[in-house]
Amino acid sequence: MSSQPESAAAVSAAAEARTALRLTRSISATWWYVALTVVLFEPVVLLLVTALVEGGFGNLTAAAVGVGGLVWWLATLRPLLDYRHRTVDTPLVNWRRHLAPLLIAAAYGLAAGLVTGVWVVGVLPVIQVLMLLNWPPGVRLRVVLAATALLVALAVIDVRLTLGPSADTKWFQLISLSVILPAMTVSSLWWWDVLVTLDRARASEAKLAATQERLRLATDVHDLQGHHLQVIALQLELAERLMPRDPEAGMEQLRAARASVDDARQGTRDLATRFRAVPLSDELANAVDLLRAACTKAEAVVDPDASLAPASALGPVIRETTTNVLRHGGGRWARLSLSRSDRSWRYEISNDVADSAPESTGGGSGLEGLARRAAEAGGDLEARREDETFTVVVTVPAEEVPAEGKVAG
Repeated sequence: MSSQPESAAAVSAAAEARTALRLTRSISATWWYVALTVVLFEPVVLLLVTALVEGGFGNLTAAAVGVGGLVWWLATLRPLLDYRHRTVDTPLVNWRRHLAPLLIAAAYGLAAGLVTGVWVVGVLPVIQVLMLLNWPPGVRLRVVLAATALLVALAVIDVRLTLGPSADTKWFQLISLSVILPAMTVSSLWWWDVLVTLDRARASEAKLAATQERLRLATDVHDLQGHHLQVIALQLELAERLMPRDPEAGMEQLRAARASVDDARQGTRDLATRFRAVPLSDELANAVDLLRAACTKAEAVVDPDASLAPASALGPVIRETTTNVLRHGGGRWARLSLSRSDRSWRYEISNDVADSAPESTGGGSGLEGLARRAAEAGGDLEARREDETFTVVVTVPAEEVPAEGKVAG
């Protein structure tokens, strides 16, 4: 009795766990892509500043500016990593964690600005750290526009007054990159915000769907049981009144109440079956998706008329055998097929064998349960191991579909 719910629950739990793991890995990979986009542009600016200082002020000054820039770059990693786990309630500035990066950026900007005499170089380190803070969406746009406008204005001053038309081309490259760096940083973080929002919406949608399904099931159970229980209560009350005067009529009402109990039990069973019923093609597709989520190379061949196969008999078999492959298989490949032959349906699943699997493939409790289920449906089960391949074959009779328009006699 418990084999089908347990196997279905095991497959469902495994599928949900592996899907969640796959999504988590995808989101983590996207985050590191976003973070690398930010942190790789900052060293480019740093290298340009160091090279220009070395050319104009000597190796010692360039080394000092380079070390200061490296410390500033490392300091920006803390607010960047904090940004990954930000929420709506996260404050704009966490002074315990962000005060040091802000002070380092201010110190480095002041030192680099005094050495080079370029305003953009002096202001950029502080602006870059500010871009990594937890600004609200609308405020962030205004902040980055204001910061970019300030850098453009300072760039004009540097080009016309500080550097002059005879300046090295590298200075213009440095100023251009510095002007666009805040906007590039914010656009990368905006992409991460979009991904997080979509992931939260997906989770909320899944929870809402599950809640709606529970409410629908609860409503159906309430309507079904409420009706039957009300009828049973009336029949028992009537039997109680009739017993003293007409025992036979009272017994008739008791028999009717028992029949109502049977109807309620059957109705509940039918309701549960309806909620569990899944087309076999979908069962096989779900099994393949589950196996692939477990990094198993899986494929399925499904008969075009699979909708005519007995789902009540083969559905639990598909779920249970998929669970067995996940638990005991080698994890490299699996093949599933559902085909019709004469007057029977044949379901076959083959997979590689784990290195630690015993040579005997004899009757485990799972296979014994599947064999009983196949026998109850009038079919049989065959399990065999050939070299490094384990195969389970279940054959059940096809359900006869009466021909339309056929007249007896």
